[in-house]
This record gives sequence, structure tokens and C-alpha cells, in this order.
Amino acid sequence: MPVVDALAAEYSDQVAFLAPAWKASFDATAQQADRLLPTGSVQWGLDESQDIFELYGIPYQPATVLVGADGTIVESWLGARDEAAMRESIEALLQS
Repeated sequence: MPVVDALAAEYSDQVAFLAPAWKASFDATAQQADRLLPTGSVQWGLDESQDIFELYGIPYQPATVLVGADGTIVESWLGARDEAAMRESIEALLQS
């Protein structure tokens, strides 16, 4: 998440970064967000009903879904990714 937070701070004027969490209490999620997302550039929330995860077919975390301005899924992946690969995907999203 620190890589996502850094990229969110860098691209915050062009890309919205959202981080839904599940299977945790709101307080536990808030503590993790404070620790892992210190810049405040990533909007986070608790998806208690897991609607967001179901909508995007996400079976576990971490997972990333890049959604274009028109609402279509551009790219998605499960698991962690290094900063260079994430940056490349964000740049491709911005070019589309």
C-alpha cells in the first residue's frame, strides 16, 4: 500500500484512487488506512456487504482494478505489483 499511496499522491490531479476494505471493523480499517495511506491521497472505506468486491469479481486482497473515465474496466490484477508496473498501467490508462 505504500507504493499505491505514493502513486496516488503523484497522480492525484489525474486519477482517483479508491481503497475499499472488507472483513474488518471500521476502526481496524481506519487504523490500517492511517498507517498505510499517510498522504491522504487514497480515499478508503469499508465494504461491509462486499458489494464492490463482488461487482469486480475480486476474491481476495490485494487486488487492483483500473477503471476508465467511461466506467469500463481497463485492467485488473490480483496480488501486489511493483511501482514500475503500476506506473506503466496508470500511464497507459491516462493515454486511453
